[in-house]
Amino acid sequence: MTILAQFLLMFLLWLSHQTVSSSRSTDCILEPLSFPEQPAASDVAASSERTLPCFLCSHSALLSEKNTLLKHLALEHKVVIADVGLVADFPRYMLYWRTRFSQQPITDFCSVIKTNSEGPAENQENYFLLCDVLPEDRILREQLQQKRLEEVLEQQQRERDDCNFQHVCMFCNEEFSGNRSTLFNHMAKDHSFSVGLPDNIVYCKEFLKTLEEKLDSLQCLYCEKTFRDKTTLKDHMRKKQHRRINAKNNDYDRFYVINYLELGKTWEDVQSEDDHDILEDNDDDWSDWQEHPVCAVCLFCEQQAETMDKMYKHMQNTHGFDFHQLKTDLNLKFYQQVKFVNYIRREIHQCRCYGCQETFSSEADVLQHISDSGHIMNLPKVSVWDQPQYYFPTYENDALLFALSDSDGESESLEHTGNVPVIAEDISNLEAIKHTSVLKQLLKDRSSSS
Repeated sequence: MTILAQFLLMFLLWLSHQTVSSSRSTDCILEPLSFPEQPAASDVAASSERTLPCFLCSHSALLSEKNTLLKHLALEHKVVIADVGLVADFPRYMLYWRTRFSQQPITDFCSVIKTNSEGPAENQENYFLLCDVLPEDRILREQLQQKRLEEVLEQQQRERDDCNFQHVCMFCNEEFSGNRSTLFNHMAKDHSFSVGLPDNIVYCKEFLKTLEEKLDSLQCLYCEKTFRDKTTLKDHMRKKQHRRINAKNNDYDRFYVINYLELGKTWEDVQSEDDHDILEDNDDDWSDWQEHPVCAVCLFCEQQAETMDKMYKHMQNTHGFDFHQLKTDLNLKFYQQVKFVNYIRREIHQCRCYGCQETFSSEADVLQHISDSGHIMNLPKVSVWDQPQYYFPTYENDALLFALSDSDGESESLEHTGNVPVIAEDISNLEAIKHTSVLKQLLKDRSSSS
């Protein structure tokens, strides 16, 4: 409760410094992170007009006025939402809790914090904190984050495959058309301008528009200083080698997929992660290691098996699904098998037949349809499921994914071609090793002591 009390105290201190002047109406209750509120660059205007309903009364506000609604919750209902900047889709988040609060009292979900607990009763107030300490709230935030990630990956794939891209270089006004890679390659090669990894960029047109607006306002893209004219700005960026974006500017985070990978983690958090804890663990004793069975779950029912052979036989005998035959016929490599399994899991979870795309009201109905219609082995084109979004598991800790292996065809082709990878021997300075050898030093010490 101490942490919650500190959080509420910080919020109340912020609230005490607010005024009714319009100049302060855009202050944030909590420091937002870089997740965008819009699903795509083309929908910016439409997204800003989405309505945010209060989950406790009829009050509502536009998404662009989110802070107004948060103030309303705090002042009128004594409700504070923790880490609101980490919520990937705030309108859906509010609608969900509006439904839940209509079913059960708010005290069933929120932590209650009493202010001025040691003072007189008339000066005490109860505040309600809605945060991800509540498992239901944590799951909701993770689901919204997963959905946002899927949308971002789909958007990125569309942009990478788009051959109708047209844009003018912001440095030399040369026009490029076709794929966006031509423009990025041109800026990198001819202007030495770096945007990191272009393949990781999403919402490309909005990204380029943001950069152009900064240059039009005579602002350096790296140090973000403003200059009196374009000539001075160009000379500055050339001499100072400032032909790259400012990685510390969080406004750019929404244009890079790495910032969408994990809930509450920016690109700096992801890159700073290492195996430090693993390297510090020097315990080589594996005597207490106990291997647990696989317990993979069938693709079409709740049947579990401790070995993959049993699972494959079950799916073939019970459902008529021959995984090995499909793997051989389609020559599926390992990562294709991963996407293939995740695709089937997701389609069935969404109550949709993966063969004909017909939707049903329940998983039982779609499984009955697949069985009756003979669509069990009727798969769509490879391009339908061989997509980047299916790298992500539909179910966490899906043991079936852990037991997949490379296709037999891949192994055979490797043997026939003789294209076996060879790791070169370490050919360091052998003479230096001999002179600095630990063994030589030990022999020398031993002879001197004898």
